[in-house]
Amino acid sequence: MPRTALILIDIQNDYFDGGLMPLDGMDLAAANAALLLDDARARAIPAIHIRHTAGSQNAPFFRAGTVGSEIHSSVRPKPGERVMEKARPNAFVGTDLEALLRTAGVTALTLCGAMSQMCVDATARAAADLGFGVTVVEDACAAAEVHFNDVTVPASKVHAAIMGPLAASYATVVRTQDMPLARKAA
Repeated sequence: MPRTALILIDIQNDYFDGGLMPLDGMDLAAANAALLLDDARARAIPAIHIRHTAGSQNAPFFRAGTVGSEIHSSVRPKPGERVMEKARPNAFVGTDLEALLRTAGVTALTLCGAMSQMCVDATARAAADLGFGVTVVEDACAAAEVHFNDVTVPASKVHAAIMGPLAASYATVVRTQDMPLARKAA
């Protein structure tokens, strides 16, 4: 059986109401991520919190040293849980995430967090390319509305447009209810 780690990506205050980049559905995504985290803790599955920190105080969000860049209270790390800071969408770039996972014998990752179309997507694809088994818990992720030329794409459509290709080639995409905690509670 593969050794799994839970990776919580960028569940930070700026993505919630009152933050600099609030995302549609972030409260629900965080609540589901909290269930996954509780389950991981109960089953002694390693949980790694990824925290994005912008390289400039002029960045639109996640500015270093701000409340907005802090991990949200719904998934606050406990002592012993690793927090990794990153400056790029892919959580493997510029961090020792891969080395940490390999040293721990982890071969499978469960991902959740934000944004679906940026950091979750980039990390899931990289993890698959590195040979990890990848599960993305889609209702524990949130996306942003995007604009290109004269087209506005709602967050729900952006999310679906990312989860579809991930499910086709890079990951098993599931809902929280499909995870062991939800099955146990049902």
